[in-house]
Formats: sequence, structure tokens, C-alpha cells
Amino acid sequence: MSGRWRRLGKVFEPRGERPWMQTHAAVPIAEHLQGDFFKVYFSSRDPQRRSHTGFVVIDINRPDVVLDLSAAPVLSPGELGTFDDSGAMATWLVKQEGRSWLYYIGWNLGVTVPFRNAIGLAVSHDGVNYARRAKGPIVDRSMDEPHFCASCCVVAQPDAWRMWYLSCTGWSLQQGQPMHHYHIKYAESDDGIHWRRNGDVAIDYRNDQETAISRPSVVQDADAWRMWYSFRGQAYRIGYAESDDGKVWRRQDRQVGLDVAASGWDSEMIEYPFVFDHGGQRFMLYNGNGYGRSGFGLAVQEGRR
Repeated sequence: MSGRWRRLGKVFEPRGERPWMQTHAAVPIAEHLQGDFFKVYFSSRDPQRRSHTGFVVIDINRPDVVLDLSAAPVLSPGELGTFDDSGAMATWLVKQEGRSWLYYIGWNLGVTVPFRNAIGLAVSHDGVNYARRAKGPIVDRSMDEPHFCASCCVVAQPDAWRMWYLSCTGWSLQQGQPMHHYHIKYAESDDGIHWRRNGDVAIDYRNDQETAISRPSVVQDADAWRMWYSFRGQAYRIGYAESDDGKVWRRQDRQVGLDVAASGWDSEMIEYPFVFDHGGQRFMLYNGNGYGRSGFGLAVQEGRR
């Protein structure tokens, strides 16, 4: 089971420190550097509300102290007309054979609907400078998924690469405005680039009031696969599920052990979890109010050593 989480406080909230970093620090990703130091990637917005990926460096023992802040974006919007010309939002990082693989969400603005997403890939050989693997996406809408794909978690194993990703199942009009509906599906790959999608649903809607399930974060423990994710009816909460094989999941949201705070930056919603282990402890980065507008924070799982 998941166990309870103890808040360690807010880590970072942009306040216009960079021209491309005016607001938001959404979808945080932790990369271990050395010792207790971590680089945390996140997505911010410029004055045109386009998403850029930047980072902060922190000591996990003092997570509220920013030791370094990226002077330039790690990843910025793509060329005009490409799938990511309105934003490049990092969603997962894989270290493989001396390279860093940064999976990201590409944004396009729409007319009949507000936006369309797809999944892109940027690769770094030095852990600092990232270049797009291609100008186009590696996972996009298809004959069987006609709307869009977005936030993903990727695990590279000897037998296959595994991906859990957001898949939009459709749009509906609510009070005259288009509302997206998406859940989490599963895919596999031999190389991390070309993905086999068979329509396998990992986390499905619990009821008709649930409209969005996103940002999976998967860990394989000795006794089970565990996933944390966001789900939304009126406002986002963090959910939890377990699996024996990483494909078929049992939702156990009541066991997640973390809810909104009584007051403050994460009192209205909590979402976009990223779960990782360090020093015998399990940590979670997550966003609060405003889909990342109020920044991101850190929690530690109690009773885990």
C-alpha cells in the first residue's frame, strides 16, 4: 500500500526571474546529480503563455533553498507549424547508455478545441544540452486515438521499454465550452522511440463525473508495481494504484495518503506527482493550486526505511 506522506513544503514558484519563466512550475521531474543534490525540471510559461522547460537545483535536505536556477530553457517551443510550436513541457526523464532521454509534451493551439498535444523526445549526451530527436512527435493521435496524447512515464527494462501515457478519449461541450476527457493507457517499445499501442487502458475513469486522469508516475517494487497519478472531477487530486505486471491495475485512491492542505499553496488541488527513492526514503514532487501556478512542493513517505 502507499502509506502516508509528510509535506516538506513548497520548493519553488516562479516570479518572473527569467523572460521565459513568468509563471507556473508544472510537472516537476527529479534527476539525481550527486550526494543529496537533485536537478528538478519543470514547465513554466512566457508572456505569450507558451511552455518552456527549465530547472532548479536543490539539496533534498533543504528543499526550499534554490541552489541554481536555469539561465536559459532546457527546451523551448518548436518551429512554427510543428507539433510543439506553442509549448514544450517535459514529462519524464530516462537515463540510458550514457544518454539522457527527455520525453516532453508538445502543445499546439486549436480553433474548434483549445489545444492538441503529442509526445516528443529530446536527447542529451552530457546531461546539460538537449536536442530534439526529431521535429515531429514519437506518439501522436492515430486511427485508434484520434484526439491527442500527452503526459507519460517511461521505464526502460531489458525485455522492453514500457510507457504509461495520457490518452484523450474525446471532447464534450459543457456550458458551450469544449471539455477534454482523458485517461491513462499502456504501450511498449523495443527502442524507446517507436511504440506499440494496443489500446490497453491502465487507469480508467471511475465514474461519469471523472473527466481527467493524467501524469502517471510508476515505480516497480519487489512485491508490486505502484503508480501515482492525477485525477479530476471538480478539482485535481492525487490517486494511487497497484499492479502485478504493470499492465492491469487496481485503483486504490483512498490509500494514497496525501490530500489537499487546510490552507496555502496546495489547499485547492494537488496534482502531477513524481515519485522517486533516495537514501532509503521515498519522495514525491507535486503541484498545487492552479495547475502549477503556485509552484511545486515535496513530500516524504512516512515509515519507509
